[in-house]
Amino acid sequence: MLRFRSVFVSLSLAACSCLPMAAQAPAIKKIDPPNWWVNMPAPMLLLNGEHFTGARFTINGIAIDHTVISDNGHWAELWLAKDAARAGSVTITVESAQGKTTAPFRFETRRDANDGFAGFSSKDVMYLIMTDRFADGDTTNDGPEAKDSADSAAAQAQRKDPHGWHGGDLRGIEQHLDYLQALGINTVWITPVYQNHDRNSYHGYGATDMYAVDEHYGSLDDLKSLSKALHTRGMKLVLDTVPNHVGPAHPWVNDEPEPTWFHGTKAKHTVAQMEFQPLTNSHAPWSTQRDITEGWFVDTLPDNNQSNPANAKYLTQNAIWWTEEAGLDGLRIDTFPYVQRDFWTEFNGTLHTLYPNLTSVGEVSGTDPIINSSFAGGVTRDGADTKLWTPLDYPLHFAIRNAFTGFSPMTELTTILRQDSLYPHPERLVPFLDNHDLIRFASEPNATLRGGELAMAFLATVRGMPQLYSGNELYMEGWQDPDNRRDFPGGFAGEKGDVFQATSRTPVQAEMFDWTSRLLAVRKATPALQTGALQILYTSTDSIVYTRTEGKQHVLIALHRGGEDVTLHMPTAETSLAGLQNSTSLFGTGSVQSEKNGLAIQLPANSVVISSMQ
Repeated sequence: MLRFRSVFVSLSLAACSCLPMAAQAPAIKKIDPPNWWVNMPAPMLLLNGEHFTGARFTINGIAIDHTVISDNGHWAELWLAKDAARAGSVTITVESAQGKTTAPFRFETRRDANDGFAGFSSKDVMYLIMTDRFADGDTTNDGPEAKDSADSAAAQAQRKDPHGWHGGDLRGIEQHLDYLQALGINTVWITPVYQNHDRNSYHGYGATDMYAVDEHYGSLDDLKSLSKALHTRGMKLVLDTVPNHVGPAHPWVNDEPEPTWFHGTKAKHTVAQMEFQPLTNSHAPWSTQRDITEGWFVDTLPDNNQSNPANAKYLTQNAIWWTEEAGLDGLRIDTFPYVQRDFWTEFNGTLHTLYPNLTSVGEVSGTDPIINSSFAGGVTRDGADTKLWTPLDYPLHFAIRNAFTGFSPMTELTTILRQDSLYPHPERLVPFLDNHDLIRFASEPNATLRGGELAMAFLATVRGMPQLYSGNELYMEGWQDPDNRRDFPGGFAGEKGDVFQATSRTPVQAEMFDWTSRLLAVRKATPALQTGALQILYTSTDSIVYTRTEGKQHVLIALHRGGEDVTLHMPTAETSLAGLQNSTSLFGTGSVQSEKNGLAIQLPANSVVISSMQ
């Protein structure tokens, strides 16, 4: 009996997984950020690895202020006491009773202050490119895993999937800068280039590594090459950044560096509320605001908790890293209202200190200028100024769309513009016709090519910096996501209709491209259309007349969307055109003539006139 029991116990212990494992030495798998620079704020290094519990961390030549190690020993935050005194490599050592390991880390010399970092303004014209859908410049990194050639079955299957990876990349953008310059573009905004190791994250907004370029887009060297090519041409680069959330496949989702790294968990979280009004209501309870800033976007994307100091530090450093590595000129910040304001104060304040000319535009979707303006820099709400350069002008976008499809009277444009006084800097606003989240103008009910041309004329002459979405210049169609993200014609081998070549454009494409490029050429040659004061002289159901004035340069713009010819008799006393009688047409088919007490503006059906007044 005793012998049997002894055998039973030994067999049970041999089969049991609860036997103590031999302790193992620490191991480092990843360091974020992968490098840093001298003359920068002291960084927080986030190490991922194994067996960090109880270990001691040192860096030769640099003191560590404090260290935070996760309960499972997979993460270590090294808060450095200071930045490196000079460029060069250092060694990170992790040592415990079970052994030690080392990893190199490098501090670089910062870029020259003029090597990028120029910022954008109303003098510029911005062009949005969804990288995966624009042009395939490297045909060897296609397919679901970025390992197939463009002509492979795997890559072709992806191309046919509206939610798949279609092959567009950074090299493809660089190869078509001539096209963009011919159009009149000088600032390129590209969607996020983060690693997105997720089946349907072709768009870039589901990061799985915020410090790596996804292989589908190319490499960090490709991003630097694009930046250099743009700057050589006097153009600018704006990169999309996403501090609000990461992708559902990010390693943090199942292994958080800290228990409060996210708002909630994969198993238990709230869903992001998409109505921002409670954030601008000082009388609203927290219960109505919580799910805006703490909910998971579309119930899927893990919401970063920027109230956690380490998370906030990580995200701010990440924006600095991409800016310095690529010499960015500006940032487009995704899902801006979904993050608490005090984080933006520190985030944008730090960037402005390091890069005084760098500008940022935030996505604040909605139709209300009261809400939109509350997120602009210079506006204090809840005791915090976001310090954002400008929000995207969503309210004017919807007014443009409604007015030039005939859904609303032209007076809707002035209803929005008269609220410009809500913004400290309305001249910084970024109006737009389309973007990658909206039904394209050309697919709206009642939209027409002529309406699109008039909308483009308004966009090119109103205050702020106009933003085009790739394909606007071709009157490109597209319904809801993902149809509004169709492949750009000519960017992919084997497709019909290469619009990069003028001779291959359809009549509609050729007309819209010609119209847009001529408008942007007039804008470039006319300072008043870039930075001039805006004054609205007249608005009716179907017409609008306004001026842009810069110094002694006065420009009159009149648009008429109706099916009949009209003559507008415009008194000019006590307006920006007082005493001006002579007109020189800059663009359009209408005409402006002097008459007693003012001007007679003759507008054919569905027409525009842009005239210089003396």
